[in-house]
Amino acid sequence: MSCCASCKPKTKVLAVILDLDGTLLDTERATKGILKDFLAKYGKQVDGEREDKKRLGMTQKDSAAGICKDYDLPLTPDQYIKEITPMYREKWLQAKPLPGANRLIKHLHKHGVPFALASNSLQEYIDAKISHQRGWKEYFSVILGSDQVKSGKPSPYLFEEAAKRMGVDAAQCLVIEDSLVGVRAANAAKMKVVAVPPHSEADCSSLADSVLHSLLEFQPELWGLPPFEDWVDNALPIEPIHVRGVSVTGSVCEVSENGTPALRDQVFGFYFGWAKVDVQKSFKVMVSIGWDHCSCISKRKFHICIIDGNNEHLSHHQIQLLLVGYLRGLNSKDITSMNVEVLEDYKSIASASLDLPMFLHHACEPLFPEASPEDSFCSDEKE
Repeated sequence: MSCCASCKPKTKVLAVILDLDGTLLDTERATKGILKDFLAKYGKQVDGEREDKKRLGMTQKDSAAGICKDYDLPLTPDQYIKEITPMYREKWLQAKPLPGANRLIKHLHKHGVPFALASNSLQEYIDAKISHQRGWKEYFSVILGSDQVKSGKPSPYLFEEAAKRMGVDAAQCLVIEDSLVGVRAANAAKMKVVAVPPHSEADCSSLADSVLHSLLEFQPELWGLPPFEDWVDNALPIEPIHVRGVSVTGSVCEVSENGTPALRDQVFGFYFGWAKVDVQKSFKVMVSIGWDHCSCISKRKFHICIIDGNNEHLSHHQIQLLLVGYLRGLNSKDITSMNVEVLEDYKSIASASLDLPMFLHHACEPLFPEASPEDSFCSDEKE
């Protein structure tokens, strides 16, 4: 799931069009549970499987009409929207950028590449969602909602209008999307498209020019755009990622939050940082995060490798991970079957990086937002 040399466009890309929900901003996780609470008021129970797959990428009106019909609500779609919208607005403020989102936005802006935000959300909702994201509203060349065109995705109008407002031909635009609906819209607009889908939307792979697990894997130079310049000796500084789990012989079972995995699907690849074991000792670690397809149900798979020691310290313990750097995406080989020399090389890069101020300063931050300042890695003796 990556772009290769054959993916290079024949026509140079001059502008980028980005989706919002699920591509740049984790609004889905922030608003998890709202529909359940809303339906409970009417004596209904949410169908999780249906909602996870059926509504993704739909316009608000289509989604509202579908929910009123599917759950036999005594409401019109407009009444439903009026009642539930304030609940969503409150939670949108808590939505966090997905890995690599801020990095990409700042990079395009720094290099003067025109880039637009094109979402199936209404314009006023887009404004509400990005209002707490520093610089986003100012950086985008164009911001478009589905209420500003004839119809939203999968129709091509949003992307075509974005290209028109940026003064760039459709053939010279690159779309970055997370859903099948968005990829189809990009195809209809005759634009190049990179998909960064969640695990449940893997079926959009065949329609995209390139499919990535994470925006951290995106290589602008493959599309004729300026390359990233933020790698530090083969390590990439990232916004800190916090994970709670239980370690069993180096593998971690992630602790979910209200039945929902703490991490988005787009957290994928080789990372490094610190592991805190039973709130006592901390270790430098390298962590691979991927998917286990050995069973009928795909599960998130974590594998931890202590950099300056052995994994005996981790067996059957509560563990807290603070990941501050990224090395690369995963391929078909798991970290346990990698060439030993390659693995040692990654461990060496990670170890040296964690001693640099740009990575080390995160160790003195609280492990989790609700934790006290004393509950950090710098207060411990590092192993």
